[in-house]
Formats: sequence, C-alpha cells, structure tokens
Amino acid sequence: MIAIRLLSFAVLMLAAPLFATVPAIAEEAGPPLGKSELLQRTPIKEARQAVAVDADAFYAVDNTTIAKYDKKTATLITRWEGADAGAIHLDSAVVVDGKLYAAHSNYPAWPMVSSIEVFDAATLKHIESHSLGIERGSLTWLDRDAKGQWWGAFANYNRVFDKSPIAYGNKYNTQVVRFDAAWHVAEAWVFPDALVEKFDDMSNSGGAWGPDGKLYVTGHDNPELYVMELPEIGATLKWVGTIPVEIGGQGFAFDHTQPGVIYGIIRKKDGNEVTVSRLIPPTIN
Repeated sequence: MIAIRLLSFAVLMLAAPLFATVPAIAEEAGPPLGKSELLQRTPIKEARQAVAVDADAFYAVDNTTIAKYDKKTATLITRWEGADAGAIHLDSAVVVDGKLYAAHSNYPAWPMVSSIEVFDAATLKHIESHSLGIERGSLTWLDRDAKGQWWGAFANYNRVFDKSPIAYGNKYNTQVVRFDAAWHVAEAWVFPDALVEKFDDMSNSGGAWGPDGKLYVTGHDNPELYVMELPEIGATLKWVGTIPVEIGGQGFAFDHTQPGVIYGIIRKKDGNEVTVSRLIPPTIN
C-alpha cells in the first residue's frame, strides 16, 4: 500500500509542471483580435510619416512636408515645405478646431529634442511653435480626447543610428503622456513588455483616441492597431485588443465624420499610399 501511495505521489509531481504551463499558454495568445475592411487605397507621394484628416481633406505628412488633398478626388489643394524653416522630422499630425497640430523632433539626432508645430488647416500657414526641449524621448504623436485633454508619446528605440555606439534611448523607456494646458507633462504611462516586443528595435509611432473612448496605437511597421486602456492602478497601460489593418505602422488618424473609419499610410519603394479602412473592434470584456 505504501508503495502504491509513493507511486501515485510521483505521478502527480511529474504531472504538475504540465498543468502549471496552461496559464502561460493562454497569456501568450494575446488580447482578442478585431477586423478591418479596406475602403480605399490612394497613391500619395508625401505619405511617408503619417496622415491626418478632417471633414473635407486629408493631410499627408513627410519629414519636412505637409500636403493637403481633397478627400473625394485626391486632388492636391496646397503644400507646406518646411526644410528651410528648420523642420527636421515631422512624425504625425491631427486636425482639431481648424488647426493642424504636428509632432516634430530631431530624430535620429542626439540628444532627443521635440516640439509641437501648429498650422492653419485651411491654408497650411505655420502659426505656432511650442518647444518641448530635451524631454522623455522623441515626440511621435499628438491627439486630443473627448474631454479636451491633449495626449502624446515620447518614443525611444533599440536601434543604433549613424556613428552612435548605443541604442537610441531603449524602447522600454517609451511613454504615453497627458499634457496640461501649457504642454507640460501631467501624467505618464508605459506600454506592457509584450507589446513593446512587437515594436522590434523601433517604437510607438502613432496614436489616437477612438470613438469608443479607447486609445489606439501603432508600432513602426506592423499592419496592426493596438487597443489600449488606462490601468486602474499603476503606470502600465492595458493592452486589450489588436486589429489587423491595411497600414504600415506609422501615424494614422480617425475620421470623426465617419465613426470607426481611419486613414493610414503604407510606405513603399515604388510609391507611398494613403489607405482608408473601417474598423471592427474586438469584443473586450
């Protein structure tokens, strides 16, 4: 009888590690997946860093250029060229109350410095500049939420550029921030490690608040949107969903005249594209 009990105990001990791995397998599956429907794809040469959109036009963003196009015909309306004015790297843009706000940095120079550049959306005349100086990283996106609060992200990277012997900031230092009225950082959050891993050696490139009140972000290259929520406790954002979509990472924008529709970009050697997609978010418990 004692031998039988010892044998049963040994069998249980051998089986225990198998049961212990089940939660890890479930966690590895990741957040629920949504879907998207491609509505339109248009060749736009300036669509290299991001795209913004309002009721009548979309705005393709390159490093030192912003080009405004008619939404219906994709006809160029006007263009702003900023190289001579000191523009270095425009990362993304958003149109709010008739103004286009652009995230600007000196990427990939060191130390990282950033600014917020503001334009008249109708004419693309540059009207304001807010210098953030040396901050938490390289400013990659801006958006205003339904409460009127401004948000953005300071990206850091694991890639080594030019003659630098070290990585450009370490991607785990990337932070999503909420600004106050004077563009000072009021609060900050980091991304969960599992999502940071999907950025490869790069970082968070785009972000915008969706009509469902959740924060949507992109990496540098992946054709995906990541759905985020603020945590109840702590400083790490909750990754609650992923939506495959026809984009190439980078800056994107919600078209608030068509709920659930986003404008994104795809960078290609034979010509950049602006894409329009309707999102079908995942079911989030």
